[in-house]
Amino acid sequence: MNIPAESSRRFRLLPEDRYLGWTPYVWLVYLPTLFLQPAFGGAPARTWVLTSTATLVFLPLYFRGYWARGREAYVIIALITAIGAALVPVNVSAFVFFIYAAAFAGVQRPTEFAVRLLALLTAIALVESFLLQLPVFTWGWAPVLIWMIGGVNAHYATVRQGNIALKRAHEEIEHLATVAERERIARDLHDLLGHTLSLITLKSSLASRVADRDPARAIAEIRDVERISREALAEVRSAVAGYREAGLARAVASAEQMLSAAGIETTVVIDPLQLSANEEGVLALAVRESVTNVVKHSRASSCSISLERDGSTRRLSVSDNGNWKTAPGGSGLVGMRERVEAIGGELSIDRDHGTRLMIDLSDHVTDAAADSSPVHIVA
Repeated sequence: MNIPAESSRRFRLLPEDRYLGWTPYVWLVYLPTLFLQPAFGGAPARTWVLTSTATLVFLPLYFRGYWARGREAYVIIALITAIGAALVPVNVSAFVFFIYAAAFAGVQRPTEFAVRLLALLTAIALVESFLLQLPVFTWGWAPVLIWMIGGVNAHYATVRQGNIALKRAHEEIEHLATVAERERIARDLHDLLGHTLSLITLKSSLASRVADRDPARAIAEIRDVERISREALAEVRSAVAGYREAGLARAVASAEQMLSAAGIETTVVIDPLQLSANEEGVLALAVRESVTNVVKHSRASSCSISLERDGSTRRLSVSDNGNWKTAPGGSGLVGMRERVEAIGGELSIDRDHGTRLMIDLSDHVTDAAADSSPVHIVA
């Protein structure tokens, strides 16, 4: 007969807790000391009966104590202490119940509250020993073990709490890393596909317009569409896999092709500057996104792309003379700005004469996550 998992948990003596393991069974090793005095002191039957009864009442409380939280835990500590205090007058070994109460008291939070519980247990043991006028050797061990075992449990409870918090922090970091990676892929796919699909649309439209009067030109444009689509597929695979080849030169060449297909005069000035692979990847995506926006929204007749040094700053600039239908923005610009800032750069837009997008990278800022090997860009 199969028992549902939820029902089977009701019959467990201990919760499933890797911090506990089998140790609660080991701590029962102190329990046989209850019978030392009756065994060696020639105690009457009444003492044996009371001690056995106290043990039978204690065991369910002991195992329940590992499940209990909050008020229930305080009740269990109080009941175990009461059993010990009630049995001490007939069996002084019953101070061992104070040790078990201290073990549960030590794990209570906050730690200051656990300390107060241990102090209360010690006070009860001392007061009862004084009232019963018990010899020191019969009870002196109890306060020592109360603080030793309670203190050790308080320490491990704090360590456990810290480990749980650390585990949660790691899980949160993994979650945030997953979210960040998804956002990166979303931004990259937006920039890659937005540029490529716009180019495919332009070339397909051009091929359709010249098909009747210039079939050879139309065939060439369609072949370009096939090539571009294959390149786009490869780039998407690279983006999803998390790889990004340094491709500024290729991005600029693709941008020239797109601008030319849209009938926009293009000027390109790319100085041979030193860029890390990460910097080059960010600039390549910026060129793609910027040129796509120019073609779609600017109504420009000319556009210039440049990468030049200005003192200690390397500056990428994409300028056009257009009258924009809408101001450059949207998720593409937001994603571009996030990538630029992630490598310590700065993005700005000047709209005084047409529109000029600039990305400045300082020579003194390095990206710790970037490939440290330099890449030289040559137009």
